[in-house]
Amino acid sequence: MAEKALLDRSQVKKAVQALQAFLKNKASGEAPFLDETQHISLLFTLWKIPKEAQTIRIPLPHGQRSDTEEICLFTRDEPNMTSEQTQRFYKKLLQERGVKGISEIIPYKVLKTEYKPYEAKRRLLGNFDLFISDDRIRRLLPSHLGKHFYKSKKEPLCVNLQSKHLARDIERVIQGTSLKVTNKGCCCMARVAHSGMTADEVTENIEAAVQTVVTKLRMKGPVIKLIHIKSQTSVALPVYTSDLGHLSVLESKQAQTPKDKESASTKKNKTEDKEQADATAEGKRKVKKVKKNKAAAEEEEEIPQLVPIETPVKKPKLEKASKKKKLEKAPKPAALKKGTKAQSKLIKKTDSKFCCIL
Repeated sequence: MAEKALLDRSQVKKAVQALQAFLKNKASGEAPFLDETQHISLLFTLWKIPKEAQTIRIPLPHGQRSDTEEICLFTRDEPNMTSEQTQRFYKKLLQERGVKGISEIIPYKVLKTEYKPYEAKRRLLGNFDLFISDDRIRRLLPSHLGKHFYKSKKEPLCVNLQSKHLARDIERVIQGTSLKVTNKGCCCMARVAHSGMTADEVTENIEAAVQTVVTKLRMKGPVIKLIHIKSQTSVALPVYTSDLGHLSVLESKQAQTPKDKESASTKKNKTEDKEQADATAEGKRKVKKVKKNKAAAEEEEEIPQLVPIETPVKKPKLEKASKKKKLEKAPKPAALKKGTKAQSKLIKKTDSKFCCIL
């Protein structure tokens, strides 16, 4: 990569010497009786914002933490042991493996009970400079520690306490560093050294950190734009500046991408238009076929001939019945209405006489 080739060791050493001289003058002028060391950090400025967040572990050839820093270790609760017994167990384990620098051991049960209030968590955060945890309980810690540990960038670093090379692993975690690359901006910073180190040690740490960041960063093309070194109270001093040729490469890539997108969109539109035209042509063909089939079917069908319907002739019986009904319904004369009872009696008597004669 270009960053490896263009990082000048002499330029880095000059910047480190200037920074150390500034820190010495400031310390002698403000508080000569205090012998405090300040952190020296690397500030990376990227060409573009990363798409995904990433945490890069950086091993350093020289330890970037002083011996005066306090380190706390969170361990799991051992079965059939109290919290005091677990503390003794892990202290003995660290002594046997040759681990040094751990100032206090806190089991998980003690963390849940004694450090549950907010004030206790704030005191725990201020009492230690670094926190290490057993990798078997790393998922349980965020809910008990709180957001202040993560805002102050003091979240516990995981270590495998069952490893055969425990001293080496813990030393790498303590003396190494990590770079958090976020997808919310193009700048990120990592602690690399302290003011009590020599200029050569600081330069070697800077070179190792830049190499690991360049190799492990998940980005394509020219990545790093600027690299600065700074302390907690100083101005950022430039160590590396990218070539302007990288800018032309990025601009050419950005110019190519919209063209490719436009060409892809035009191709998609053309294919869609062709598909629509083919669909309309097929639809028209189907309609024509249907019309032809209907016309052929109409031609083949024979038109039925109209036949007149014969009216039925009335029978003579029905006519006689109708005549009898008309006769029965005929009104009686008015002369017969008077004295109908007497006439009916006379008619009955005459009828009976005729019947006897016969």
